Amino acid sequence: MHSPTPDTARAEASAAGADPLQRERDHLASSRAALRAMREEVQSLDLRDVTGTWVSAAVLRNQIEQRVIALADLAHTPLFFGRLDYLHPVGTDLAAPPADAPAQGAGAGERFYIGRRHVHDAVGDPMVIDWRAPVAQPFYRASRKDPLDVERRRRFGYTGGELTAYEDENLTDPDEGDTRSALLAAEIEKPRVGPMRDIVATIQPEQDEIVRADVGGTVCVQGAPGTGKTAVGLHRVAYLLYAHRERLARTGTLVIGPNSSFLQYIEQVLPALGELDVAQATVQQLVAHVEVRGTDDPRAALVKGDARMAEVLRRAVQSGIRLPEEPCVVVRGSRRWRVPAWELSEIIEELRGRDIRYGAAREALPQRIAHAVLVKMEQGGEAPDDRVQDAVARNAAVKAVVKECWPAVDPVKLVHRLLADPEFLAACADGVLTADEQQALRWAKPARSPRTAAWSAADAVLVDEAADLVQRTPSLGHVVLDEAQDLSPMQYRAVGRRCTTGSATVLGDLAQGTTPWATGSWPEALHHLGKPVAHVEELTQGFRVPLEVIAYASRLLPAIAPGLAPATSVRDTPGALAVRRVSGDLAAEVVEACRAALDSEGSTGLIAADARIPELARALEAAGLPFLDPGAETTADARLTLVPASLAKGLEYDYVVLDEPAAVVAGEPDERTGLRRLYVALTRAVSGLTVLHTEPLPEQLTGA
Repeated sequence: MHSPTPDTARAEASAAGADPLQRERDHLASSRAALRAMREEVQSLDLRDVTGTWVSAAVLRNQIEQRVIALADLAHTPLFFGRLDYLHPVGTDLAAPPADAPAQGAGAGERFYIGRRHVHDAVGDPMVIDWRAPVAQPFYRASRKDPLDVERRRRFGYTGGELTAYEDENLTDPDEGDTRSALLAAEIEKPRVGPMRDIVATIQPEQDEIVRADVGGTVCVQGAPGTGKTAVGLHRVAYLLYAHRERLARTGTLVIGPNSSFLQYIEQVLPALGELDVAQATVQQLVAHVEVRGTDDPRAALVKGDARMAEVLRRAVQSGIRLPEEPCVVVRGSRRWRVPAWELSEIIEELRGRDIRYGAAREALPQRIAHAVLVKMEQGGEAPDDRVQDAVARNAAVKAVVKECWPAVDPVKLVHRLLADPEFLAACADGVLTADEQQALRWAKPARSPRTAAWSAADAVLVDEAADLVQRTPSLGHVVLDEAQDLSPMQYRAVGRRCTTGSATVLGDLAQGTTPWATGSWPEALHHLGKPVAHVEELTQGFRVPLEVIAYASRLLPAIAPGLAPATSVRDTPGALAVRRVSGDLAAEVVEACRAALDSEGSTGLIAADARIPELARALEAAGLPFLDPGAETTADARLTLVPASLAKGLEYDYVVLDEPAAVVAGEPDERTGLRRLYVALTRAVSGLTVLHTEPLPEQLTGA
């Protein structure tokens, strides 16, 4: 593989009598000028002559504003990162030519520059191809074994937005051997300052297969630390919006993350890829029917998150349905029309047996009763129409039957009663939950009203389930669920309701499950999500975490996830791991380790058990080391983040200082959860990990 540094690239170009690097720079400059022209053309559009209503004009104006933003040229973001030289014109039949056909020489194909967005010149010819376009796919998939008609793949290196190097892979040259791309490695290992970056220039073949999977199917990705599963999920959203824009514009897309810090960390990825309208939320934000002010003990949370609660809630919702004992008598003018109790009971039983929401059935009940009245009116010689049926459905006698037999249900009040009234809970949970489980559910001191209740996060999910039983939750076109291993079955159901008619991308790592209800297997999780036939992909090759670090963390796998294969890494960087026992002041040693890490380029994360965060914050302040909270954007002047272990999941730092692993384990309700929390903390480093401790390390790490 041809891998020139900037100096060697210039030297080779000079020897050839031309400067290919300068030609590439010229194309970059021309492409930037073309992008500016595209943006100016959109900005110059005159909407005064647009026909239609003021609403359509406002919609069009908003679309133009969004288009202008999408066409922004980001100074430090390369407009293109690669080039494909095809052997033949794209679309040509590549069947073997006749034996007497003249040979095609080099350059008979086409050349395409691959970038984050499409750019064309004044006559519409492409200068940069969007990475999501079919013609760009071989940039990620072509290999020496299967070149996909690509003669040469060129990668570009940039420094501060300036094109400084290029590197070629001549895929059809039998004399060229396989070597690791230096530019690809440099991009992957680039120091991390600021929020998460896109990986569009470094997507690997196995990642690209997931990114471009069909929108109609749900994909589950089991990804070890550093395999890029979160980035893959975000790039999949960008690809689906490109390939199915009209469909997803109607139905919507949503990215669900574990917490607000994580969402802040990833929020710049999609805008950098030109996608501005993707919503982001946590599960708690999705189910915000009540204000969460309380917490559950692990036992109560485990029961509330159990899938059996769906049946308990179904019974609770339907508990108010009654069969009538009296007929319904409707007075119309001088005549009285009587629907007997047995007929009303048949209508109610038929509605209860149908697979429709409680609220929809309640809305249908008065119409069904009115229809029964109209049948009797026709039998009596009258000729009623639809207006009469609607009038009968609004009759006071019909409304009284509906109110008595199919009462309205308020989901918040229903769950409040379920958790506060032991007799009601016992009736709804009979044969579903044990007496001990019911005891765990009940509030010790029930609030007088839903408004004053100390609702927990698990309670909010129960309210969401009840709300869906009453009125169907609208479905989105595609949902990305990250860190999915931590969800309870009821939380999976809450997410699944948001994509019943759409698809999902589920991302997670079973070894990083740190909740008492963490899923035991992906088939189980996908069943609760309502996507049992989803395809499960496993990513085990890491690109970010150094091999020495991931190998050290993987010592925990037999104890925390015995069925998972240990992850590997393409980054073999000796000296990336340091483990040191401290005999004196641990906080002081931690501060000095942070100071040493900050001497290197990039971000530093200090991760510690939640209980030790206040002490370490005071030590950092006393030492004059400024630090950020998780999720806050790092800058050149503020590169240290103090991270509670409970919030470390999904975050990455160039250098990590890990304080007292034993305290991280002890901070969880059980050893397995604690070891999983430690596994997360150990795998946040991209360039180097320093572990400092005074207490003995967990025996699963030492092998003792």
